[in-house]
Amino acid sequence: MENELGRQVEFLLAEDNPGDVRLTQEALRESKIRNNLNVVQDGMEAMAFLRKQGKYAEAPTPDVVLLDLNLPKKDGREVLAEIKSDPVLKRIPVVIITSSEAEQDILRTYDLHANCYVTKPVDLDQFIKVIQSIENFWLTIVKLPSSVGD
Repeated sequence: MENELGRQVEFLLAEDNPGDVRLTQEALRESKIRNNLNVVQDGMEAMAFLRKQGKYAEAPTPDVVLLDLNLPKKDGREVLAEIKSDPVLKRIPVVIITSSEAEQDILRTYDLHANCYVTKPVDLDQFIKVIQSIENFWLTIVKLPSSVGD
């Protein structure tokens, strides 16, 4: 299946839980859409990746960011605020994918211009279905700009 962009889709996953990283990799590996999953484990790395700093100088600009809220060094809320206040990065869709169901987290992330908020299911099969649904929605239904930050 070809995506709207006509090329491999780049994801950035900012997630510090190795189990959730593995499940996301597995879900995207089963995809019919060519994709590449880049993984960072804390908020500082996420911003370095997005800004192509240091070891990420050659990093691809992601088409979609999957962002956990509870990251070490710089939490997901801070990362989201930085992305959405940066004129180069603000058009990149940011999907919050977190275990928090707190209404204050949901409101705060939408106030910071998150594109959507998804609660991680505890069930493994459901987790994979959620990731595949996110991918399907953002890559086959939604029209994304052809170059977000380049």
